[in-house]
Amino acid sequence: MTHSRRTLRALTLAFVLVSAAAPAAVAGTPGGGAVAPAGATGASSQAGASTGGAGSTKATTTSSTTTTTTRTTTSTSKAVAPKPKPTHVSKPSSKAGSHHRGATPRVPIVLSARCYQVRTTVCSSNPHMVQATGELVLRGHFLTAGYWVYFPRAGATSARSTPLGALVRPTLHGLVVTIPAGAASGRIVIAASSRVRSKPYGPITVLAAPAPLALPAPIASTTPASSAFDSPGMWVWYLSASNGGDLTSIAARAQAAGIKTLYIKSSDGGSNFWSQFTPALVAQAHALGLQVCAWQYVYGNDPVGEANLGIEAARDGADCLVIDAEVEYGGKYAAAQTYIDTLRAALGPAYPIGLASFPYVDYHESVPYSVFLGPGGAQYNAPQVYWKAIGTSPDDAFAHTYVENRIYGRVLTPLGQLYGGVSTAGVARFRQVAAAYGVPALSWWDWQSASNSQWAALTAPITDTAPVIVSQAWPALTKGARGDQVVWMQEYLAAAEPQTPISGVFGAATLSALEAFQASRGLPMTGVTDAATWPVLLALTPVAVSWSSPKPPTGPTGPTGPTGVTGPTGATGASGTTGTSGATGASGATGSSGSTAATGGTAAP
Repeated sequence: MTHSRRTLRALTLAFVLVSAAAPAAVAGTPGGGAVAPAGATGASSQAGASTGGAGSTKATTTSSTTTTTTRTTTSTSKAVAPKPKPTHVSKPSSKAGSHHRGATPRVPIVLSARCYQVRTTVCSSNPHMVQATGELVLRGHFLTAGYWVYFPRAGATSARSTPLGALVRPTLHGLVVTIPAGAASGRIVIAASSRVRSKPYGPITVLAAPAPLALPAPIASTTPASSAFDSPGMWVWYLSASNGGDLTSIAARAQAAGIKTLYIKSSDGGSNFWSQFTPALVAQAHALGLQVCAWQYVYGNDPVGEANLGIEAARDGADCLVIDAEVEYGGKYAAAQTYIDTLRAALGPAYPIGLASFPYVDYHESVPYSVFLGPGGAQYNAPQVYWKAIGTSPDDAFAHTYVENRIYGRVLTPLGQLYGGVSTAGVARFRQVAAAYGVPALSWWDWQSASNSQWAALTAPITDTAPVIVSQAWPALTKGARGDQVVWMQEYLAAAEPQTPISGVFGAATLSALEAFQASRGLPMTGVTDAATWPVLLALTPVAVSWSSPKPPTGPTGPTGPTGVTGPTGATGASGTTGTSGATGASGATGSSGSTAATGGTAAP
């Protein structure tokens, strides 16, 4: 081969080598990066463009997760392009191609809607046939709790009539909707938003609601136009310890202090009727211008016996009866119902009865306030507001008591505290606060504890100029709450939302029912019994409850009183003499534990 031919061939080979190497070299330049997958935008495509080297990494985002896809490009040529300097790849923006809260929801797809038997509703072999107040279990795609199900409205004369809506809610048996009263047969539509709706599904045949359960209706109580609760009162534990039991002397002191009603203990438990309460005592007090109310301490172990002793006191001439039910009655709902029913059957609906129990309902939620103060129960609520024993001021104690008791809707006639060295200024302030809350009358615990200065403070002019702030709050019950206030709320809520369980537990079913109630009344769907919800809820007539089991779930225990002062540390024992292994000296005696502070005084044993 001639020199010129060898030169030409070498040049041709060099050209071929350069051509083969060019794609790899171009791939390493900023302008030759692999194109981001279709649909990637913004930071994702920029990341692809800035990636260098033979390996190029792309990131794409989906609605819930971020997926990384690696694509490697290699050259088949023997020539290797120079490796460019690696460059930093920025993390793709989470907003690129993502589905977030502001995005349009998917269109719901209904695959099935089947009748589900609940309470007294029934289902047939046709799963699309359901009674009003019954449930449909919904299955399909893109269904979520909180969506609305729209039914044809009964009596509608036009297809353009506004449909009737009900919320989808979660249960243990799936997503369900309660058939609202007033719904008619026809096809249903599920709405995820005002613009996103399912195709019509059905038809669903809506039957009449079942007849309500025939529960034994309690004897309805009526509040008398006037009673002994309307006058200032003083409590007597032991008559013999109150001015020596001399009724003439008792009457003189009472009238000087403006006291018109004596609350005298009549019984304890179901078999112990106290001999101090007699028809002669009542007659003599009446002759001296005093009213007499009997009060009994009850435990719930023998509700019929306790009711019979209350009936005996009433038949002895008592102007009213007070139930002192405290910690021993915790959780005894069936006993409380038996006690109240027995009382009312004998005394009638108008006889004045009061409940004297703990003032802070939220601290003692296992006490069946809802039975004692419920339909047929006591017309008067006389909580023991012993502010000094609680460890707070008259203002705070009264406000807390008022807020937690106002849902029961009974006349509030609180007890004030005279035992335990209460100051006369405290007595005067309690009177002042009670007047600001519109309380018709106060009573005081108790005669045998009151000092002469405290007696004088019952009628002394009010000189405190500090304003009284009257609380307008309501108990804010939320999911997870439990106890008697939840029972009370559920009894009213079930009147509008029959699927509401009456269990004393604020669970998912109660939350869903409360939100549905709020939505149906045009209230904010907070899922909380707030100040806007309680008045609307309490305007309903609560459902009747027959307590066949002893109690609903127990409420939380009240806060423990402050820890007592710690006793002194014991002296350290002397070190033992060192032997083979050195005997250890005896430990010193441990100091005595400090006494624990009392949680709060009890009105009477």
